[in-house]
Amino acid sequence: MSLPRADLDFMLHDWLDIDSLVQRPQYAHLDRDSMDAMLDAALELAEHMFAPHAAKADANEPHVVDGKVVLISEIAAALAAYREAGFFGQMAPLKEGGLALPYTLACAIGGSFSAANPSTNGYPFLTQAAADLVRAFGSDEQRARFLPPMVEGRWFGTMCLSEPHAGSSVGDIRTSATPQTDGSYQLRGTKMWISGGDHELSDNIVHLVLAKIPGGPPGTKGISLFIVPRRHVTADGQVGERNGIELAGLNHKLGFRGTTNCLLNLGEHAPCVGYLIGEPHQGMRQMFHMMNEARIGVGIGAAVIGYAGYQAALAYARERTQGRAPSQNDPSLPMRPIIEHADVRRMLLKSKAQVEGALALCLYAARLTDELHSGDEVAAREAKSLLDLLTPIVKAWPSIYALEANDLAIQVLGGAGYTRDFPVERMWRDNRLNPIHEGTTAIQGLDLLGRKILADQGRALGLLSQRIEQTLQRAAADPELAPLAQQVGAWLPEIANSVQAVAGIAGKGDLDAALANATLFLDAFGHVVIAWLWLEQALVAGRRLDEANLPESTRDFLRGKRLAARYFIEWELPTKRHALKLVARGDRLVLDSDASLL
Repeated sequence: MSLPRADLDFMLHDWLDIDSLVQRPQYAHLDRDSMDAMLDAALELAEHMFAPHAAKADANEPHVVDGKVVLISEIAAALAAYREAGFFGQMAPLKEGGLALPYTLACAIGGSFSAANPSTNGYPFLTQAAADLVRAFGSDEQRARFLPPMVEGRWFGTMCLSEPHAGSSVGDIRTSATPQTDGSYQLRGTKMWISGGDHELSDNIVHLVLAKIPGGPPGTKGISLFIVPRRHVTADGQVGERNGIELAGLNHKLGFRGTTNCLLNLGEHAPCVGYLIGEPHQGMRQMFHMMNEARIGVGIGAAVIGYAGYQAALAYARERTQGRAPSQNDPSLPMRPIIEHADVRRMLLKSKAQVEGALALCLYAARLTDELHSGDEVAAREAKSLLDLLTPIVKAWPSIYALEANDLAIQVLGGAGYTRDFPVERMWRDNRLNPIHEGTTAIQGLDLLGRKILADQGRALGLLSQRIEQTLQRAAADPELAPLAQQVGAWLPEIANSVQAVAGIAGKGDLDAALANATLFLDAFGHVVIAWLWLEQALVAGRRLDEANLPESTRDFLRGKRLAARYFIEWELPTKRHALKLVARGDRLVLDSDASLL
């Protein structure tokens, strides 16, 4: 399944106005036609080279033969076509031989591939993120040595954070990096859950590894970041002998089965040579540069897998006939398509509101990322504040609710939905990984409430509230949207009251209680943000509906946007009111519960 071009055009051009980006010097080589051509090429490549082997890659997991990882051949063929099209360098500057695309467009392109086959798209996704980190923090020599083959797609990249004993508690990692006289480091330790950590798809793999230099500060303050190539690289960029980073085993996952997921040993049987990126003990700051980008990528991946499931369910519901209306009990009457049953329409409308809302959230975050490089200091500063605030929601909300759309897709298909004859059960399994990828939902809740709101003293939240108020004022002038704007507006003081209450608890020194219900806050606040973005989309759709000579199919698409906005605000948003009340009163039921009773 590929993303609908009509919705991509609506979000990218009608709403987010990426056409205006070509006025900036760094995008002067682009125009509307060239950007559309790249999106067309991505959608076609995703449909013809990525989607056809998604089920086969799922059914034929990576395995090890004679110490080497074996994958189905279609993965290598798809990535070769991706490489030939230049998409490994879609974000790289022109001087590196890249396409230098705006991040918003690059995210739409990446989403097209993830919708078709998230497993195969995992390899370039990780490589692009790793290359971006080397570009941001590597030395001139490191950039010259490692970036060109990554931009070309000849070398792939990973990030190696987790360890078997530590998981998400990165400060407890044990991998060590001992300095050598030649300026390199020898690493020793074990890394776990490393996606793309070993394979034969590329000439080399550039691992970005978190490790501790002996004698450094404890916890996260003592973590440094290292480039650890799978194979040694000479000064002139030639690939040499194998480095001492070894595959210890493959993890067998619920989904994303075509992406290898590895346990790696460093320095166990041979020296493992790494190269420090930047200054010692700055690894967490550097890795979060990649992590924040990855979290937006995970959000987009979750959104589009949910979108693909919704499309599959919608197509099935239009064709599958079963039953009759409750008011028609005559068995001689023909069965009707199941989309005519009210509850099937409810599930599809809920899915539409979830996946299109999730995609809008992710692309809005991508557009904020483009504003960081606008050249306008005030706009860039505001964009950074908003992006920092929204990133936990961008990662978590689609991971929860686009996954729910996949669950609903199975339900729409009924018994067929949980068979492998249809793709929706695989899509659900693929998407179920995303609430855990790049920081669990609980971690995102703690980040949002603890770091992005309380530690920031609500400044970014105030800025976001101003933008929401501006949307509400515009929506109030639309008779159809005015009641919806009023409903969304009523949530702003509730959010503010909850934050004030939590800040009061934290101010009394009880941070555990203040953050005990952070996940509930993330969930409720995420719904408010999605409701706001649905109002934004509904406003744009209303403006477009005023145009003359629109095809009826376009009018139906735009009416569908306004219908989904109404559904989400009237049906879904109110369900989070109780959760926010629990947050506001600092409810201690879970915090004070006796673990022995569970």
